[in-house]
Amino acid sequence: MEFKAVLKEPQKLAINEAIRTARFVRNKVLRYWMDNRGTGKKELYRYNTQLREEFKFVKDLNSHACQSSVENVERAVARFFDNCKNKVHGKKGYPRFKKHSRSVEYKQSGWKLSPDKKSINFTDKKGIGKVRLKGTWDLWRFDHKLIKRVRIVQRSDGYYVQFCVKLDNSERLEATGFTVGLDVGLKEFYTDSDGYSEPNPRFYRKGENRLKFYQRRVSRKKKGSTNRKKAINRLGRHHLKISRQRVGEACAKRIEHAKRLARCVIRSNDLVAYENLRVKNLVKNHCLAKSINDSGWYQFREWLEYFGQKFGRVTVAVNPAYTSQNCSNCGEVVKKSLSTRTHVCKCGCRLDRDHNAARNILTRALSTVGHTGTLLNARGEDTSTLLGSGLEEQVTSLNRESPGF
Repeated sequence: MEFKAVLKEPQKLAINEAIRTARFVRNKVLRYWMDNRGTGKKELYRYNTQLREEFKFVKDLNSHACQSSVENVERAVARFFDNCKNKVHGKKGYPRFKKHSRSVEYKQSGWKLSPDKKSINFTDKKGIGKVRLKGTWDLWRFDHKLIKRVRIVQRSDGYYVQFCVKLDNSERLEATGFTVGLDVGLKEFYTDSDGYSEPNPRFYRKGENRLKFYQRRVSRKKKGSTNRKKAINRLGRHHLKISRQRVGEACAKRIEHAKRLARCVIRSNDLVAYENLRVKNLVKNHCLAKSINDSGWYQFREWLEYFGQKFGRVTVAVNPAYTSQNCSNCGEVVKKSLSTRTHVCKCGCRLDRDHNAARNILTRALSTVGHTGTLLNARGEDTSTLLGSGLEEQVTSLNRESPGF
């Protein structure tokens, strides 16, 4: 959960210093790992202790915040070796130094919530002090011991304080007896196996003209000037506005599009099937890359999997090959170009291209799971997906869910 921080100017400078210090620790620890291959977790934490003794500004930052920077290096190294072990195509994600960073993370020390939980006091020697919290979250409902992490994040429109709360977020619903297949697209956001099509909002396309205006304003300002910095900040805030519309971050006056749709679909069906699309490869088509990124297919999939686990529904990612070409009625291959929007088969089946694909997606999912009407899939887990071990990380990372609809 996230709150807007109400800050004075000295507090902003102190937060910026804390962020720079956390980045310094991360880069130094990463450099140590590069120079001493084979070093383990204990050696990295030991080197972090040496840095605190060597540099006073590092010692001023809370020790748990420094440990969080070490954990970031640890995760980056582990991800790199996992990619090498699994022979992931393309770049393996070798850990790199960070030139810019916008957050500092505290564990369970270095901060103290006020009794009314409307402000938080950072107690390390960086001088951040008491920060007033502005937001609509019901933080007072949660016990202090349930808050495991506190993160300060800098954005174009100010600073935010995020709380990671450990709680059981699962909720079991009664079986509906319905199943659905979803085919995402550019013309329509998705078409389901029942023939319903959700319009594509095209948030980026609608805000593109205004974005170009702010970009021109930046290019006309003198480099290094105060006016250029102001213009860059306005441009960043407009980018942030568009991303909030698409991704579904907490924004009171904007529709949380992907999350709202995913929640509705999951609650209405016992099984939800969708294509296992590799968006990273799809955006290599430079003619469609902007529109694909604007659609936010991957964010929609993340929310489907998150709500699938929360509500105990089955989610299945199927192989997308030939879902548009095969006839959903007889299985015959009917080749068609992307411009052909209607599926017509010899068997008499005549459907919209996306509707036909959605029916094929559902058929493949049912053949994978084997049966429906149960909260557990064939593997005995709450969700079924081709993401493998990455699912748990993705599901638990969506920790800023807003109140239910």
